Amino acid sequence: MYKLPRKHFWHGPIDSESDRDSFRFHQSVEFVSSIEAPKGSFSILGFECDEGVQRSGGQAGAAEAPDQIRSQLAQLPDHLGGRPLIDSGTVMQKDGKMEKAQRELGEHVSNLLRCGSTPIILGGGHETTYGHYWGARRFFGADAKIGIISIDSNFDLQESDRPHAGTMFKQILESDDNAGYLVLGVQPLGNTRATFNQADKLGAQYVLAEDLALRDLQSTQNVIDAFCDKHDHIIVSFCMESLSSFHAPSIVDASPFGLEPVVVRQLLWHIVANPKVQSFDISDVNPTIDENGKTTKLAAYLVAEVMAAFN
Repeated sequence: MYKLPRKHFWHGPIDSESDRDSFRFHQSVEFVSSIEAPKGSFSILGFECDEGVQRSGGQAGAAEAPDQIRSQLAQLPDHLGGRPLIDSGTVMQKDGKMEKAQRELGEHVSNLLRCGSTPIILGGGHETTYGHYWGARRFFGADAKIGIISIDSNFDLQESDRPHAGTMFKQILESDDNAGYLVLGVQPLGNTRATFNQADKLGAQYVLAEDLALRDLQSTQNVIDAFCDKHDHIIVSFCMESLSSFHAPSIVDASPFGLEPVVVRQLLWHIVANPKVQSFDISDVNPTIDENGKTTKLAAYLVAEVMAAFN
């Protein structure tokens, strides 16, 4: 089910009503459907779905995140250099029909790419990424080599009779020979030895969280650049579970040894500056158990940082 964009969540402080250099996002955002987004714009697209999280035994609540992230984003200064910001509405999952919702999300992602707009997808559980991928594949065609860069503590390569938030990369890699997968921030204590074996079997590339935290990021940036060089197009997924639990109190499965936000920001700056990057999604914020909106606010800041650094 698709919901048209609404102004309700876009409000905040006003420093000036005429000087665009003083505008915040709530003053510069426009409300346009995914088939009418202007070329060169960023398009916010919500995905209200946590069915995949619940299927994997997780806690409901991430479906409420898109509008809460919008509310936080609305208050931030617009540093996009005149590049238009669009709200293209929200895809909402109903009656447990996650797969249908993922396909619908993919259709809107494909529409935005066709318009020449950059999709910025606000999840939702991490099942968001499958719909994101499907839309990119639909637009670029079966022969294009699509690389997926995910910042996450988990591989999400689980075996299951039914798709959920932890299966999508296995689904993608087993069904798409032209898809590649690089995950940054993997936690050994968040993945079994069998999962590491599965990652090797499926050809996934990864960098451990401890390597990101304890060494200069240049070597990781080299890994990212080499991965991008092998693919025609790149889509980026950021799961809030990759963060330290100190910084993301609403993330039930966040590790105490998770990534620091400044490290994540550095990674995202480098990734989205690559001209092959087409789109971005963020997932696994749960406003229903957030501590004073701390995690939601961090998510909004990271979205703003991504857009400002985009190629």
